[in-house]
Amino acid sequence: MNPDALSLSILAPAFLAGLLVLATHVPLGIQVLQRGIIFIDLAIAQIAGLGVIAADRLGFEPEGWVAQAAAVSAALAGALLLTWTEKNWPETQEALIGILFALAATGGMLLVANNPHGGEHLRDLLVGQILWVNYAQLLPVAVLTAVILAVWFGWAQRLGRAGFYGLFAFAVTASVQLVGVYLVFASLIIPALAVRSLPPRRQLAIGYPLGAAAYAAGLALSALFDLPSGAVIVWTLAGMGVLVYAFRSRKGTQESA
Repeated sequence: MNPDALSLSILAPAFLAGLLVLATHVPLGIQVLQRGIIFIDLAIAQIAGLGVIAADRLGFEPEGWVAQAAAVSAALAGALLLTWTEKNWPETQEALIGILFALAATGGMLLVANNPHGGEHLRDLLVGQILWVNYAQLLPVAVLTAVILAVWFGWAQRLGRAGFYGLFAFAVTASVQLVGVYLVFASLIIPALAVRSLPPRRQLAIGYPLGAAAYAAGLALSALFDLPSGAVIVWTLAGMGVLVYAFRSRKGTQESA
């Protein structure tokens, strides 16, 4: 254990990155559960990552604007494809999302097959490097998050299928480059799953604090015990999600007795 590792200069921007991810992913996750398309986040995140890997393979900087444009373009293309498949084959949408994820993941592996740093690139894409986030990276993500939230809470009922997938693509593209595919998926699904039995107006009121507490605890634990932050936060989210769901279920049983 290393208490000296609890440095606000490192943990504060990482925690803010988590809050930005949660800001869009908690409400979008609730909608994903309602639509029954659980693995859409994994698929879109992996497609966005494939865009970054492709740009890197072509010689562009992973943090440069070309890589960002490639990530957004790839994610939007995936979103448009899923919009079309949901319209034409809604009964197999979840299976098609899984296939798209597998193709994007293996496509990334093929692109980095001859790259001596390929394994490191893939690991960063999946697990993320949240502790290395800085305030300069957070500013454009914060602006995009504000726009997404304004559109979502202002026009969610009028977005339609294409609008939802497009908005989702922008949210995931920004998030996956901050925290990685696994943590993006956990942030989307676990809080939404933990509060799914609550009335709609209370889901966000519980989901947001749950996610924020899990990020704070996960970052602190990872720093104290020198463990990968993304992996620890995923487990912390899962543990807190189970506790919240169990508490709500028990309270509901007592109230109905």
